[in-house]
Amino acid sequence: MMLGMSLQTFTLFHVVISLAGIGSGLVVVLGMLNAKPLAKWTALFLVTTVATSVTGFLFPFEGFKPSYVFGILSLIALALAIVARYGRHLAGSWRGIYVVTSIIALYFNVFVAIVQSFLKVPALHAMAPAGKEPPFLIAQLAAMAIFVVLGILSVKRFWPN
Repeated sequence: MMLGMSLQTFTLFHVVISLAGIGSGLVVVLGMLNAKPLAKWTALFLVTTVATSVTGFLFPFEGFKPSYVFGILSLIALALAIVARYGRHLAGSWRGIYVVTSIIALYFNVFVAIVQSFLKVPALHAMAPAGKEPPFLIAQLAAMAIFVVLGILSVKRFWPN
């Protein structure tokens, strides 16, 4: 039992908040690309993405896995994003720190979603059962390339004129 839920219910809860984090994060990035801070969407993104990382540590421990590294790195990026947004109010270089760390946290969430999709979706798993085959690597490289471009464009567009 995690947080008073069965493992199955907790997993569903974790997946739902992960998807909420990804969806709201994409809206936030769209706002950055249009130089709009979108305060409510930003709060939703940050809360759900922190919750995603924290709940990831509550699953039964089966040895230290890469998911723990992503969770820790995501929480560090999110801490910086929260300080930049709410503590420093995007002043000066904190605006760039906020953009970069928000996009990194969103990328980590998408990265894990891709990994989980290839593990759990039968059609994807059949294409990359070991998670090292070209379809998996192409999906991860495409996601990384997209987030690098989004990051560069967001820094340029979200910066004050």
